[in-house]
Amino acid sequence: MGAAMTAELVLSGIVIGLAVAAPIGPINLMCIQRSLNHGFLAGLATGAGAVLGDGVFAALSAFGLTAVSGVIQSWSGWIEALGGLLLLVMGVRVFLQSPPSARDHSPPPGLVRHAGLFSGTFALTITNPATMLGFIALFGAGGLVRSPSDYGSAVVIVLSVMLGSLLWWIIISAAVSRYRDRFSSRTMRRIDHFSGLLILGFGLFVLIRLAGRLIG
Repeated sequence: MGAAMTAELVLSGIVIGLAVAAPIGPINLMCIQRSLNHGFLAGLATGAGAVLGDGVFAALSAFGLTAVSGVIQSWSGWIEALGGLLLLVMGVRVFLQSPPSARDHSPPPGLVRHAGLFSGTFALTITNPATMLGFIALFGAGGLVRSPSDYGSAVVIVLSVMLGSLLWWIIISAAVSRYRDRFSSRTMRRIDHFSGLLILGFGLFVLIRLAGRLIG
C-alpha cells in the first residue's frame, strides 16, 4: 500500500467519521449538555463512547464481515427497541438531575463517572443498526470495502474513521465548555430540561417507528 493510497484512505476515513458524528442527534445533545454542566472532559468522555461504537461499525464494513452484519440486521428490531429504551432512561435522567445550585458545589466527575458517560453513549451507538447500514452504504459508495486479505487498508480506514469522529467530539466539547461559566443557574436548568425532553423525543420516535414497522 503506497503513501498516496494511504493518504487517500486516511482522508476518506476522517471525512466519513465527521459525516457520521456531525448530524444533530441524542449523542450530540448529551455531549453539549454534559460539557455545559461538567466541562470538557465530561463532554469528551460522552463523545468517546460514540467513537468506539463508530469504530465497531466501521470495522464490520471495512473488513466485509457480512456474517456479523447479517446477525445484527436479523436482530435489528430488538436492538432498536433497546436503543429506544436507553434514550428514554437517559432523557429522564437528564431532565430530573439535581438542580444547578447543588451541582455547583459538587466535585467534578471522576474516572468512574466518566467511564459511565463513555459506556452509555457506546451502548446507544451500537444499538442503532441504522448507523451500521449507513457505514456500509458510505464504504460501498466510496469503494472502501476491503477484500478479506487487505487487512492493512481496513485497519487504516477504521482508525481514520475513529479519528474523524474523535475530532468532532473534541471540537464540540471544547467549544461548549469554553462558555459554560457564562450561563446562569436558571439557564442551565432550562437547558437540562430542554435536552432531556429532546432525548426523550428521540427515544419515543425510535419506538413509535419500530412499532409502526411491526404493525405494518
